[in-house]
Amino acid sequence: MRLTYDLTLEQTQKLIMTPELRQAIELLQLNALELREYIDKELEENPLLEITNNAEEYESIDKYANNDVDWKEYFDKFDDISYRPQTDENIKEYNYESFISYEPTLKEHLFSQLNLMSLENIGHKIGVSIIENIDNSGYLTVTAEEISKYTKSTVEEVEIILNIIQNFEPLGVGARDLKECLLIQTREKKGICKCTVNIIEDYLEDVGQNRIQKIAKELNVEPQEIQEACDYIKSLEPKPGRTFGSNDDIKYIKPDVEIKIVDGEFEVIVNDVTGPRLNINNYYKNLLRTSNDKNTMEFLNEKFNSAMWIIRSIEQRRNTIKRVVESIIRFQKDFFLTGEKSLRPLTLKEVADDIDMHESTISRATNGKFAQTPRGIFELKYFFSSSLDSDKGGISSTSIKSHIKEILDEEDPKKPYSDSKLAEILGKQGISISRRTIAKYRDELNIPSSNIRRRY
Repeated sequence: MRLTYDLTLEQTQKLIMTPELRQAIELLQLNALELREYIDKELEENPLLEITNNAEEYESIDKYANNDVDWKEYFDKFDDISYRPQTDENIKEYNYESFISYEPTLKEHLFSQLNLMSLENIGHKIGVSIIENIDNSGYLTVTAEEISKYTKSTVEEVEIILNIIQNFEPLGVGARDLKECLLIQTREKKGICKCTVNIIEDYLEDVGQNRIQKIAKELNVEPQEIQEACDYIKSLEPKPGRTFGSNDDIKYIKPDVEIKIVDGEFEVIVNDVTGPRLNINNYYKNLLRTSNDKNTMEFLNEKFNSAMWIIRSIEQRRNTIKRVVESIIRFQKDFFLTGEKSLRPLTLKEVADDIDMHESTISRATNGKFAQTPRGIFELKYFFSSSLDSDKGGISSTSIKSHIKEILDEEDPKKPYSDSKLAEILGKQGISISRRTIAKYRDELNIPSSNIRRRY
């Protein structure tokens, strides 16, 4: 055997991840908020890019993607390469839907009530200290001893002011624990069961587990009376402060696509939130056409090519999401017409094969994206679910959950169905499912077990 060094030519095929392809993949998997942050960053770094709110359609930009194009010559032929008309960014647009009414916070509401009280200076100082230490749920987060030390007062004085604040609206605010919060709300209540206070003080955990028989036996009271007291306790507000919120707590979902039924046909509209309209700035476009400085031209060409790739990637993102949603509609047409009981099992591979894409592309296109449909707003992942056997073929887990919820809504509360009984009922409907799977789906629906659902 002879070992030598030789020069040989070999032709091979490789899949190379280009920066442009990496950018397109990155943009596809971003949700609406992340995409907006990405675009804002690009707008800061690339002076040629600008965003516009006009709603006209894109012009095809494939012809702009060639890096060998002589842009100066091209601009001499075409005055405007933009696919959207230019708008004046200095003009402020006012949308009345953007204005929201102001609502006072919990502490502001409590301070307004405190200021109406005729308290001495030390009393007012204690009240301010107490309110400042009440959290958003309405609970006092410090002890009376800590407040007395801070305000240089006695614990007895703090307790007196605290008792006054605990009678402010919302009732129950200023409590130090759940038990005290519930007791405050029952102080002035008339016509409630006499054992209610005893239940709050000693049997709150049993109330949560619906141990009506145990409480009735220990208090020597009929189960029906305990049931009535427990129903009243559950009607109380465990977090009185949550009735007050700030506008910062409000979170909205902006759907990426909208699905409409027009004359019996489905129409998919991709919202600008999933692909804002970008433009090439006219000033730099003219500069690129007229400048003779070499360094300026190199910089502008680099930024122009980068801008066109971003515009093209966003357009490709819009088209991909639209194609995926149209494929989902073809598979889940019955859902949009009749409801979640008709939701069929669907996998990423089925959609990928339908539109000739890879499964990973479908996964990126559906992750974190939302669709507004005639039946509400759903994440695109919602339409993909596992399959279980039935007499009519495969049935989705979402459809089974709908059947379970419907059965439990119609059950006798005095004799609630166990998981085994639910499996038996579904079996008679042609759905083969185990008791453990029933328990899993019931937990996902936030439905308690039969022991907790039982009423007396």
